[in-house]
Amino acid sequence: MRARGFALLAAALAAAPAWAQPVAVLDARAAEAIVHGCATHAIAKKQSEAIAVVDTGGHVVAALRMDGNGSGIFDFALAKARAVAAWGFSTAAMADAAKGTPGFANAPHVVTVAGGIPVYTADGKLRIGAVGVSGEAPADDAACAEAGVRAAGLRSARS
Repeated sequence: MRARGFALLAAALAAAPAWAQPVAVLDARAAEAIVHGCATHAIAKKQSEAIAVVDTGGHVVAALRMDGNGSGIFDFALAKARAVAAWGFSTAAMADAAKGTPGFANAPHVVTVAGGIPVYTADGKLRIGAVGVSGEAPADDAACAEAGVRAAGLRSARS
């Protein structure tokens, strides 16, 4: 009986529709391109950032703590990235949501400081991860994150 159940499962998987596509993921190459693009942006502005890129589960794919930043700054960048992975929208939008939704700021994985943004595929159809940046003013952190995503040929918003 057990072998028959396994055989049926295997047959069902083999008979998957031809139109089924593998799910896009944020791979190491793309995550490193985000980090590089963000770091290049920061260097051009004579800034120093901590950058964390995570997949949709909040797992680190690539990261960098530029010179001059302490471990707390990196932890904050990672918290921003993980918050976006958990909720699916930017930390700047979380700050806005916290103003209008009592208690939201205290919900798990909420960060109410700009600098965390989602990462979508190049066509903007699928969210594949998030990036969090910390080390400068929140607007600069967010601009750095955007620059990194653009440099990787990805999007920060659904299309």
